[in-house]
Amino acid sequence: MIDEPKIVQTKVVQTAYIHITVPADKMPEVMGPGYGELMDTLKAQGVTPTGPWFTHHLKMEPGTFDFEISVPVATPVNPAGRTQAGQLPATTVARTVYHGPYEGLGAGWGELEEWIKKNGHTSAADLWEVYAIGPESGPDSSKWQTQLNRPLEK
Repeated sequence: MIDEPKIVQTKVVQTAYIHITVPADKMPEVMGPGYGELMDTLKAQGVTPTGPWFTHHLKMEPGTFDFEISVPVATPVNPAGRTQAGQLPATTVARTVYHGPYEGLGAGWGELEEWIKKNGHTSAADLWEVYAIGPESGPDSSKWQTQLNRPLEK
C-alpha cells in the first residue's frame, strides 16, 4: 500500500492556496470546486503551477477538515477571492508514496503513522498529501500515487 518511508528535509515551497474548513462528510463536495476555483485564479493571473496540486491539512480534529487546497508556484499570486499566496515551510518530514484509490488514503496514513512511532519519531500537527498521479491518468486507481508528508516534531 505504501512505499518504505524515509526521513526527508524539505525546502520552502511557494504556494497558491484556498483555505477551507468543513465537516469531514462535506470534503468530497468542496474538493473539486475548490481546486477548479484555484486553477481559474492562477490562469487569470498567468501563473503556472510548478508541480502537482496538494492539500495541506493544518490540524487533525475528529469530524473536521481544516486544510488548504494548494499548488506550488514560482511567482506569488495576487490574492483574489479565496485564493491567497503562501508557502510550505522548510521542515523535516516522514515521507512515503501511497499507491491506490483515494478511499484508501486513511489506511496509508495509518501505516505511515505506525512507522513514525516505531522509529522513535513524533508527528507534528499538520500534514500534506501531493496528488502525483490521479484520475486524470486513467481509471485504473491501482496506478494512482499520492505522496504523504508528515512533519516531525524537533
